[in-house]
Amino acid sequence: MINQNKQHDFRDTLKISEIRLFIGSVGFFTLASRALAVVIGFQIYKITHSPLSLGWLGLIEAIPAISIAPFGGYVADHVNRRTIILITRAASCLCTIILAIISWQTHLNSLLGLYAMIFVAGVARGFADPANTAFEAQVVPKHLTVNASSWISSTWISCSVLGPAAIGFIFDAWGAPGAYLIITSGFILSWIFTAAISPKPLPIPLKKESLFKSIGTGWRFVFKTQPLWAAMALDLFSVFFGGAIILLPIYANDILHVGAKGLGLLNAAPSLGALIITLIATRHPPIEKAGRNLLLAIAGFGISIIIFAFSRNFLLSMAALFFSGVFDGVSMVIRRSMVRLLSPDGLRGRIASANWIFVCASNELGAFESGMVAAWVGTIPCVAVGGIITLGIVALTAGIAKQLRNLSFDIHTLEQKKTPPPPFPF
Repeated sequence: MINQNKQHDFRDTLKISEIRLFIGSVGFFTLASRALAVVIGFQIYKITHSPLSLGWLGLIEAIPAISIAPFGGYVADHVNRRTIILITRAASCLCTIILAIISWQTHLNSLLGLYAMIFVAGVARGFADPANTAFEAQVVPKHLTVNASSWISSTWISCSVLGPAAIGFIFDAWGAPGAYLIITSGFILSWIFTAAISPKPLPIPLKKESLFKSIGTGWRFVFKTQPLWAAMALDLFSVFFGGAIILLPIYANDILHVGAKGLGLLNAAPSLGALIITLIATRHPPIEKAGRNLLLAIAGFGISIIIFAFSRNFLLSMAALFFSGVFDGVSMVIRRSMVRLLSPDGLRGRIASANWIFVCASNELGAFESGMVAAWVGTIPCVAVGGIITLGIVALTAGIAKQLRNLSFDIHTLEQKKTPPPPFPF
């Protein structure tokens, strides 16, 4: 039994070698994948000069990721999760190598090939994301869940800062082919770190179920657990309408006039803000009043996006994106901890797949929505209205999702508190 009064060191997670390897795997994969998002977005916008082409980029990745994720969750609960991650990491390496080859060809003939490789990457993601979330729960002991979540989130965000910031300079120096080869090396290192972790046995299913019945079991658990579905829906709609990342090439090229280097820095700014807050969360986790903190964080995200929308000053735009990352970092730590702490082990892969469907829908489908709306009404009005809608979604969720609003965990035991905190409005 864990001593509730024991004082945990914020470095406890780093004392376990396999957690360090898992963090390294996450880090190198994030470096590569976030850098890839910058390069592919900037390359496509330079070819087409169309906001809608950026929207199509999000949709092309979303279709396979969303459609495959339910099956990916089933596979993650029935096939060795480490093996799934190794196979999908190898697929990512192959995609970036092909992207480098395509980029040596004439730009006008390469657009279809660029989209095709992003589609393949979306297929890999549909299997990788649920497996990675479920595998994390096998590598990290329960009593280190929040501490490890903060370290993993901090690593993810650190690499989300470094990858985009560095790749803009690499793109200017070596072009798209050189950038893609550098990205490939990140995927290879992620594969090596994952391979160094020992295989973990799968939980024994309590009963045999058909494929679709088994998938449905995970979804039914999500929808009967209000804090889970409400938090997932809140993140879905706030990022769907309030996300501005896919439109950053337009801001960098046409509004702020800062080019590829500036685009890398704009992409890095929210990640830097999230990094700082998740490092703070390793000592002061924000889960004691998890529901209240989640709602306030997403409201702050919406306000930051509104400020960014109207800014024509590069430093102000950087600051607004930085604070959007601060608030998103709080949300990330809380939601990652919720999925772990509220999910039974035997359903974790399927619940993770449900969560990733919400994440994919918010990011990639949100990117498509942003591209379409920006092409219709303009980039600045599109981003501003998205931020305003985010605030409305927070108010609506706070009013109807009482269990989420009152969700709270004991800092020492990580068990959900039964006594509700003060009623709305907090």
